[in-house]
Amino acid sequence: MLTLVIGGAGSGKSAFAEAHVCRLPGKKIYLATMLHRGEEAQARIQKHRLQRAGRGFETLERGLDLEHASLPPGADILLEDLSNLLANELFEPDGGGIEAVRRGLRRLLESCGSLTVVTNEVFSGGKEYDEGSLRYLRDLAELNRELAARADLVTEIVCGLPNVLKGELP
Repeated sequence: MLTLVIGGAGSGKSAFAEAHVCRLPGKKIYLATMLHRGEEAQARIQKHRLQRAGRGFETLERGLDLEHASLPPGADILLEDLSNLLANELFEPDGGGIEAVRRGLRRLLESCGSLTVVTNEVFSGGKEYDEGSLRYLRDLAELNRELAARADLVTEIVCGLPNVLKGELP
């Protein structure tokens, strides 16, 4: 089963995705993609660690190259989040771009029991962006569309409330 959870910053998408995965019967893997870069990143990482504490997740921190991540077969994986992963693959010196993200997602889908992907809604802005930012936005939109087309469940979180766009909540 593939679930896509999309929402803006602070919308409650992570809490929703964690609760969703907690209802699944298999081993729970929290695949964290945020790189430890600066105080803001550290604060967000700590917030998410506290949020999932005691909920049965094994955490794997992997900000690049998901294709070669060591994961137990058949696990229920929460990928937190696609937006960070893509930024890492596009802008880090060792990154492999959008194709590295696609290869990693394919590998996860082939090996896991279920995959829940958290992604950001960052497209409502209206500001002018430099070429690097525009490439990131286009690539993220493309990945979101690809996952939504393949997903069994697509849920947008707005103000902590789920708006089911495809499929049905369990």
